[in-house]
Amino acid sequence: MSVHEHHRGHGAHLHLKFGVLTASDSRTSANDTSGDSIRESLMKAGHQVAFSALLPDSLEQIRATVIEHLPQLDGIIITGGTGIGPRDVTIEAVRPLIEKELEGFGELFRMLSFQEIGSAAIMSRALAGIANRRLIAALPGSPAACRLAMERLLIPELGHIGGLLKG
Repeated sequence: MSVHEHHRGHGAHLHLKFGVLTASDSRTSANDTSGDSIRESLMKAGHQVAFSALLPDSLEQIRATVIEHLPQLDGIIITGGTGIGPRDVTIEAVRPLIEKELEGFGELFRMLSFQEIGSAAIMSRALAGIANRRLIAALPGSPAACRLAMERLLIPELGHIGGLLKG
């Protein structure tokens, strides 16, 4: 079976319900361009944004928000807190929740980032995985990085991922 046949048989056209979280000590609703970009990409692709929040870079708040809202959604996409700074704790907040990591997401994201920004891509800890049959993706806080991840990696596969997870 070809990849295209496999996609057609597993929800390639599903419209899913997502949450979008921005983890940042410096962003506000007025300047959350990364969160805005993710929401716009999801809606343009026919998905619903059922939940959105702006949180400080707090491991406990990020994890608690994901745990609280994930059961009502098909997935949560988080922007921010994936770097190497002392306040970058998104990965530490969500990795323990993930049952199956999609290693290829981080690998491909860093490869594509390298093509755009060079060696600085090594500092991204972008991550995606499955928790309780739902997708969690953690993207950098940069608007360009969010657009890259959404356009090149997530949007083309979200329906397929949702179809596989829904069985």
